[in-house]
Amino acid sequence: MGRLYVVPTPVGNLEDITFRAIRVLKEADLILAEDTRTSSVLLKHFEIKNPMLSYHKFNEHQVVERIVERIRGGQIIALVSDAGTPAISDPGFLLVRECVNAGIEVQCLPGATAFVPALVASGLPCDKFCFEGFLPQKKGRVTRLKALQEETRTMIFYESPFRLAKALEQFAEYFGAGRQVSVSRELSKVHEETVRGTLEEAIAHFGQKEPKGEIVIVLAGKGRKGKSEEENEEK
Repeated sequence: MGRLYVVPTPVGNLEDITFRAIRVLKEADLILAEDTRTSSVLLKHFEIKNPMLSYHKFNEHQVVERIVERIRGGQIIALVSDAGTPAISDPGFLLVRECVNAGIEVQCLPGATAFVPALVASGLPCDKFCFEGFLPQKKGRVTRLKALQEETRTMIFYESPFRLAKALEQFAEYFGAGRQVSVSRELSKVHEETVRGTLEEAIAHFGQKEPKGEIVIVLAGKGRKGKSEEENEEK
């Protein structure tokens, strides 16, 4: 029987890929890519010429059984997403689950995930946190925000630059304008930026400067404070 490798790819800077990830991609019989055009840039950079097949949220239910059968037949298959670790707000969970249910070995390589550097660099408590990913755009969004009002752990959200202003305004409405937040964009890229402060300050900042790139929002939990605040209280 073959094997499924879940392979994280850089969220921006191509140097962030691991030596092991490159080796696995070169050895794989087939590479499943969320967008073959995006992944081809990475593969070309590292001179990886293995065949690719599109695997994304719109076709995964149709092709997952065929992929499992190929692995049963002895093939080594590597799964990548456009950026970061597959299955983290990206396609991958369904294939991993079906492989596990079929008794197929699944190995997930350690590697890039956007929320980890954003959380660590935020200055907010990272001993306990909850990852929310993308909030529902319409139905269920308010319900989820209300459910998080009493959350004491640091919260992590992914957001589009086009919806960032709306998200920050809603956070201020449900969590209070004085709640501490850290907004990171373009992680590991040339124009990487992290804006820290209150929700009110973040709203003002991005009201003057239109955000670009993928966004990670790190929001303090109820009653939690950033490191600088705790140090000031101790003094």
